[in-house]
Amino acid sequence: MSNVVEMTIVKAINAGLRKALAESDKVLIFGQDVAELGGVFRVTEGLHAEFGQKRVFNSPIAEAGIVGTAIGLAMRGYRPVAEIQFDGFVFPAFNEITTQLAKLQNRSEGFLTMPVVVRIPYGGGIGAIEHHSESPEAYFAHTPGLRVISPSNPNDAYWMIQQAIKSEDPVLFFEPKRRYWQKGPVDLDNPPAGMHDAHILRNGTDVTVVAYGPMVATALQAAEIAAAEGRSLEVIDIRSISPIDYATIIESVKKTGHLIVAHEANVSVSVSSEIAARVAELAFYHLEAPVIRVGGFDVPYPAAKLEEKFLPDADRILEAVDRSLGY
Repeated sequence: MSNVVEMTIVKAINAGLRKALAESDKVLIFGQDVAELGGVFRVTEGLHAEFGQKRVFNSPIAEAGIVGTAIGLAMRGYRPVAEIQFDGFVFPAFNEITTQLAKLQNRSEGFLTMPVVVRIPYGGGIGAIEHHSESPEAYFAHTPGLRVISPSNPNDAYWMIQQAIKSEDPVLFFEPKRRYWQKGPVDLDNPPAGMHDAHILRNGTDVTVVAYGPMVATALQAAEIAAAEGRSLEVIDIRSISPIDYATIIESVKKTGHLIVAHEANVSVSVSSEIAARVAELAFYHLEAPVIRVGGFDVPYPAAKLEEKFLPDADRILEAVDRSLGY
C-alpha cells in the first residue's frame, strides 16, 4: 500500500533533499543563506540542523564561485547541490555553467563526471523586484551537456530532485517559485517515470496543450474552462525541458491535430519555438492548424504591478484554442 501524504512543493523538495542527504554522505547542499535560514523560500529549512555545517552550508554572494565550487567538489567525488537564490542571479554563473560544467565530461572523454545539481527558483507571479522573476531556461536547454528539468507539482518535486542528484550528468533544476505553496499528494514509496518523461495530466480530443513548471496549473485551469464550453483539451506536462519527450507530444498531436505550447518565458527563440519546429517536422501531416505559442511578451520582465498583464493566463491559452480551432 502506498504511503501518500499531502505536501506543498516547498516541503516536497525539502523532503527529497533530506532523503538524498540521508542516503549518501557525498551529497552536499550550499548557496546563499541555505543553512541556518533555510533559504529565502525555506526550501532547505531544518537540513543544516539535522546534517551539520559540513553537509549544508552558506556560500558567499558569488554565483560563479558557487558553481565553480560545485564543479571542484564533483571532481573529488561529491554530489553537490548548489542553490542560485533567484533566477536573475544565475547569469554571473553563466560562464561556469555553459563552458565548464556542461563540457567537462565530454572534454575528458568520460573520465570526469559532473553529478552537479543547480537549483534555481524561477518565473514570476510573486510581486518581486527587478532580476527576481526571470525565465532563463532556454539558455541552458540550448547548451549540450546539461539536463534541464522543472517539476510542476509536489510529487514530481519530491522525486525529481532525488533523480537529479543521482544523475551522473549536470542537472539544472528549475523550481516554479509562485507554485511553491501549491499543495498536492506525494507518494513516498512509488516514484513516477524517469525525470525526462512527459506526463499527460488530462486527456482530451480537440487540442493538445503542452506546458511545464508554473504554467501547468494555468493550462489545467484553461482545460476546465474549455470543458464547460464543450471543448476537450489534452494537457501535457513535459517536466523535462532538455531533453524533451517528443514521442508523447507527437502521439497526442496525432489524436487532436492541434497544438498549443505555453510557458512564462518570452516566446521568441524559446522552448516553445523548438517544440513547434520539431512537431512541424515530425507530425506535419497530422496538424490541422499551425502550432501556436503562448508566452511572455518580448519585453524585459515588467515591474510587479504590471506582471499580471505580462504573464500568460487561462484566457490567453483559451484565445489560442479559439484561433487553432478556427483555421
